Amino acid sequence: MHVMIPRRYNGPPTSGNGGWVSGLVAAHTPVSPERPAVSVRLHLPPPLDRELALETGELTTLRDGDAVVASASHAPTPAGDLPQPVTLVEARDAETRAITPQEHPFPTCYGCGPNHPTGLRLRSGPVDDTSGRYAATWTPLDVSGPVVWAALDCPGGKAAGFPTTLMVLGTMTAQIFTAPVAGEEHIVLSWSRGDDGRKRHAASALFTADGRLLARADQTWIAIDPPA
Repeated sequence: MHVMIPRRYNGPPTSGNGGWVSGLVAAHTPVSPERPAVSVRLHLPPPLDRELALETGELTTLRDGDAVVASASHAPTPAGDLPQPVTLVEARDAETRAITPQEHPFPTCYGCGPNHPTGLRLRSGPVDDTSGRYAATWTPLDVSGPVVWAALDCPGGKAAGFPTTLMVLGTMTAQIFTAPVAGEEHIVLSWSRGDDGRKRHAASALFTADGRLLARADQTWIAIDPPA
């Protein structure tokens, strides 16, 4: 089958948002009771507004001609303890410490860009304690799988150190337990899982306003050099 990444789902200006693209591939990847999550690896910057081949099977592959853009397979639920959820009041307070539009290297990013006209505009900021958690509020209009993956994506990058360290999404493993409710306010929590050379590991989780877990993800981000 063939798919296309519409330009409105960009991350950097000329390539797809890593979370949205991963969610698109995940939607076509079979899972099992033993491995109910999907792990997606991004091999290349996903091209926009171009017909791409999506090959399904035990390994789902997204191709641009002969080049592999992304690959995915089923995986266990992301492991590890979840940090304590925050309240809406705490999440809104954390947003006051989010990066400014002037500090954002990709201000039109679909997931977190303040200048994207129809994006999610997630403003993850550090929670006001010593836990290292980041939080943002989100009131979805679209609750499709790729959009939920996008909502889990950028907050993880902030917890991993973006944009102090410029980085791109390398892999993302996620599971949606229950879809969010359109029009209701939710909370996205994220936290660092440590560094390994150029790799930055992070995790994120989506909660209802009263703290019920809806989805979670683990991510590996790759530090890149700033453009010359």
